[in-house]
Amino acid sequence: MKKFTMETAVGVFLVFGLLCIGYMTVKLGHVSLLGDDSYTLFARFTSVTGLRAGSLVYISGIQVGRVEKLNMDQESQKAVVEIRIRNPIKIYDDAIASIKTEGLIGDMHLSIDPGGAGTLLKPGEAITETQPPVDIADLISKYAFGDVKKKQ
Repeated sequence: MKKFTMETAVGVFLVFGLLCIGYMTVKLGHVSLLGDDSYTLFARFTSVTGLRAGSLVYISGIQVGRVEKLNMDQESQKAVVEIRIRNPIKIYDDAIASIKTEGLIGDMHLSIDPGGAGTLLKPGEAITETQPPVDIADLISKYAFGDVKKKQ
């Protein structure tokens, strides 16, 4: 009887461990098992330096989505960013998407000012107003070598 209880305890522990590993795989891999509760938008930038697939998307400091893909539009020579936004979040056609840095040397993320005066963007449509990231190294070199002019 003692051998049976030991085998049962090991079996329960093993099943519990496998369930935990499966849960963490789904959560960390950002996989949705019961359907996706988000929609896709696009934004075109002149530069997406530092941004990558998986970067976070914020509105007013609240995470509302992720960057899915980065592609190149050969006709306009612009970078196309595919964005997944959680479903209850509404973004309008007068929205502004900008690439920002978390801290001084942190990861890049996409920040969206959702607008509100225009019409609602439908899934698959594009945010037209975009701002590329600020190049910190370029700003520091301009300041260090005197290219920055003071206002009088």
